[in-house]
Amino acid sequence: MKKLVPLIFFLISTTLIQAQKKKDLLNKITELEQTILALNDSVSVAKRQINVSNANAELANREAAELRNANATLLQNLTNFSKISKQNTETVNSALSSLNEKEQQLRLISDSFAKNDSTAIAILSQSKQILGANAKVGAANGSISVSNSLLSLFENDQSEVLSEEGKATIARIAQLITKNPKREITIEALNITGDFDVSYTQAAAVANELWKANGIPAERLKIATKDGNFKEGITIKLSPDLKAFYSLAKEKM
Repeated sequence: MKKLVPLIFFLISTTLIQAQKKKDLLNKITELEQTILALNDSVSVAKRQINVSNANAELANREAAELRNANATLLQNLTNFSKISKQNTETVNSALSSLNEKEQQLRLISDSFAKNDSTAIAILSQSKQILGANAKVGAANGSISVSNSLLSLFENDQSEVLSEEGKATIARIAQLITKNPKREITIEALNITGDFDVSYTQAAAVANELWKANGIPAERLKIATKDGNFKEGITIKLSPDLKAFYSLAKEKM
């Protein structure tokens, strides 16, 4: 009996120790399970965060791509706008250059007309001084015309020979012509009878007197006859050199 007591005590102690270890093991298992649960929760949270981060990253990448596309489009638009602006600037500059050129051309024509008008006024003043206040001098379309009756130039209205008075009149007209070397000279015979042969011969006689007796170059002299519409006589016109004007206008334009 005395030998069984220690054995029983040993068995009880062993049983108690094993029970304690089992309890400790169960507690450890419980602790580990809780740790695993916590870790699983952390992993779930981490996965959710990763998903959110991935979604945000994808959104950011998409927005970045859209931004790059927008920037590329904007850059292309700016490039196109720059090209168009440059083209428009070149077009405007070309138009301004063309307008300036046209303005200069129009100014040239305007200046020519103004110069011709002022020259006509000067010739009109000269004619009064050279031919006298009673001379029949007129101005029209930039031309100065000196009108003379047939009887003031010829021996009679059918004559082809200049009178002395007529020669003196032609000499004075020649002075006026000499002072204006750039004017074209037209000797125009007006006729009311229809006999233009006589009128042409009379105009030729005046031209011959201007040339031979007064030194006016023959190439400056033109002869014309026309129906005088109840008027007859010899009209000497000093006209602008239209041929030179048209040549100048053609050259400049």
